[in-house]
Amino acid sequence: MTLLRVKFICSSPSVTSCPGDGFPDFAFIGRSNVGKSSLINMLTNRRGVAKVSSTPGKTRLINHFLVDDSWYLVDLPGYGFARISKTERNKIREMIDGYILKRQEMRCIFVLVDSRLEPQKSDVDFISWLGEKEIPFFILFTKTDKLSKTELDKNLAQYRKHLKNQWEELPLIVPTSSKNGEGRDVVTGIISEILEGRL
Repeated sequence: MTLLRVKFICSSPSVTSCPGDGFPDFAFIGRSNVGKSSLINMLTNRRGVAKVSSTPGKTRLINHFLVDDSWYLVDLPGYGFARISKTERNKIREMIDGYILKRQEMRCIFVLVDSRLEPQKSDVDFISWLGEKEIPFFILFTKTDKLSKTELDKNLAQYRKHLKNQWEELPLIVPTSSKNGEGRDVVTGIISEILEGRL
């Protein structure tokens, strides 16, 4: 899939203020500082679509980008550590939950996980919650260019082993890198198959 046009539409503080034109949503989410903005920019092959920051927790709203006048790429706020108050963290979590549970246009969620780290509780808990709510999702392993193939294979195996404690059928894990473009064709292929009703 080649993304020809990407246009920022709006930032919404809640699901009720998200676009109501009926185009399908494909949402991206992950722990703060997981590399979400860089990955979105890589997928769209454009610099600056999503703002990249070294400060965790920069995204605080639901951001909609219209792709080729046919579907939305949605940049959701990160969960987990961020230099904000507990009240603000709870507010953001309520926003995320409201979007995920009530947004009828949402087709699936791509959960970003840092490939360099052992399984993090916030990631595992969020993935488990998605499973409990029967939300379709895929896991994107980010920053794979920072690991050797041996290290990556080891971490992938460790993550799958950890998930097997809770999952009979493991969710798909896609290795990605915003630096070298790894995983781009797989992710856009998933979106294309869902849009065409083949997945």
